[in-house]
Amino acid sequence: QVQPVESGGGLVQAGGSLRLSCAVSGRTFTTYAMGWFRQAPGKERVLVSAVSRSGENTVYADSVKGRFTISRDSATKNTVYLQMSSLEPEDTAVYYCAARITSQSGRYYPNSDDYNYWGQGTQVTVSS
Repeated sequence: QVQPVESGGGLVQAGGSLRLSCAVSGRTFTTYAMGWFRQAPGKERVLVSAVSRSGENTVYADSVKGRFTISRDSATKNTVYLQMSSLEPEDTAVYYCAARITSQSGRYYPNSDDYNYWGQGTQVTVSS
């Protein structure tokens, strides 16, 4: 059973930083493309960032470009990170990690419908 598990959420002041982690158990990690999505109260779940299986290709939502960085741990091959800087109150949401089995090492997947497995989510709250 493949299960992404997020950690690292919390409460932070505007302008601060947080790093989210997502550890994936189950099949060999490097078969997955990964994504981070977020859902604010009363809003739809939207893409934050996604990374290819190889880790070489990434995509970001316009609202987080230049502030957030997605990366994969190439050593352990079982964790993906989302480094979030210059946080804004508008970044407040539940953040979800998602995994997709793929044979295409260089492809990322920006749509939530593309993902097979989801974590439970971690709350990020940014105070003004």
